[in-house]
Amino acid sequence: MSYTLRDGRSRAIRVFMQKQKHTSQRSSRQEAATTAIPDKLYFRIGEVARLCKVQSYVLRFWESEFPQLKPNKSGTGQRLYRRRDVEMALQVKHLLHEEGYTIAGARQFLLSEARDARKENRSQPDLPLKTASKERDTDKNRQRLQRLRMELNDLLEMLSASRPAGRRERTKKQSPPNLFGE
Repeated sequence: MSYTLRDGRSRAIRVFMQKQKHTSQRSSRQEAATTAIPDKLYFRIGEVARLCKVQSYVLRFWESEFPQLKPNKSGTGQRLYRRRDVEMALQVKHLLHEEGYTIAGARQFLLSEARDARKENRSQPDLPLKTASKERDTDKNRQRLQRLRMELNDLLEMLSASRPAGRRERTKKQSPPNLFGE
C-alpha cells in the first residue's frame, strides 16, 4: 500500500530516495578521508578539480571566498596549486558538502583554526640547544666587532699621520677634455 504525498510522489519512493541520499553521504565521507594526493610539487586546476570531485569554476569561486586558498599563477596565467592548496580545497569541500557549513561559516572555522595553530606555535619554548648556540653566536659577533673596531682605529691613525698638520688647500680639479676639444 502506498500513500501519495502532496508533490505526487509515493511515500515508498521518498523513503527509498532518503536511504540513497544517506548511503551516498557516507561513501563521500569515506572518499574524502581516503583521497590520495599524488606526490607532486604543483597541480593544475583540472587535476585539483578531479581530486576534489568538483568543477574548476567551483575552485575559482572558492579562491575568491577563502583567503587561505591562493594558488600561484604561472607566466601564462595557469593556476598552479601546491599540496597545501589541494589539502585546503579538500578541507573546504568537506566543510561545505559533508559538514553542512555555509561559506561564511567555513571561512570563520578556517580562520579560527589558523589562529589556534599560531597560538600553539608561539607557546612552545625554544629548544635548549638553540639558546646555547645563540649565546655562542653572540660571543663570536662581539669578538668580530672588537677586531673590526681595532682595525678601524689603526686605519684612522695611519690616515691622520699621513695628513699634513696645516690645512689643505683645495685645488680646482681640471676636467679632461671632452670630445670637441673644449
